[in-house]
Amino acid sequence: MTDLLTHSVATDEAAAEELRLRRELAAVYRLVAHFRMTDLIFTHISQRLPGPDNHFLINPYGLLFEEITASSLVKIDLDGNPVEPSPHPVNPAGFVIHSAIHRARTDAHCVLHTHTRAGCAVAAQQGGLLPVNQMSMEFHNRVGYHDYEGVALNLDEQERLVADLGGHPALILRNHGLLTVGDSAKQAFLRMYYLEKACEIQVTAQAGATPLIIPSDEVAEYTAQQLAGEGEASSDFEDHDAYDLAWGALLRLVGRIAPDYKD
Repeated sequence: MTDLLTHSVATDEAAAEELRLRRELAAVYRLVAHFRMTDLIFTHISQRLPGPDNHFLINPYGLLFEEITASSLVKIDLDGNPVEPSPHPVNPAGFVIHSAIHRARTDAHCVLHTHTRAGCAVAAQQGGLLPVNQMSMEFHNRVGYHDYEGVALNLDEQERLVADLGGHPALILRNHGLLTVGDSAKQAFLRMYYLEKACEIQVTAQAGATPLIIPSDEVAEYTAQQLAGEGEASSDFEDHDAYDLAWGALLRLVGRIAPDYKD
């Protein structure tokens, strides 16, 4: 009887945690749509589920991000195949990039990939992301670059993609787009939000056709450490609550503009 009760409690806890993750991921899909970082039904945000089975949540193929709800997310395995019945199809080919990163990076619980105008513009620039603004300095020496090899449909590209990402929180796929990882969907989203802003600022600054002011490598690295909360950067003041407060505000936003995301 004790074993049955223990199993029942564990099952209930797992279900509650999956529901929480479904709602958080659905909120991120709606926020990506709200901030106009979508590409119709293409691109993906994937979320690892707890447990030994290597199961993930991903968007149903064919739905716009603004249509996605917690219950419509599809549970898949590392090969992108559904592991439980769903009325929605999935795009296994679209999971090629995500599965490679999830498999290689145990800390990458969420992988977020976009094809935005500014992101693709910077991905097409030889110099990549430049430290022209405080937002871009968050990623100074902390973003990888992966050369374009065609549409990401081939499994043999995975090893090179993972090597180019390394231990970084972000990857710029040249001639393709942007990618961030996080230990949660909210972390991956906030990283993408600021990576996207950094690209927008860079493209806007370059449009002025005047020389750009580039801070020294020392200043850019110091700023990156400050923003990452790394011990090497000492400051008179610290703000450990910034991202949690920002996420709370974003949840209130998505609750107003898309209250059905939890369904």
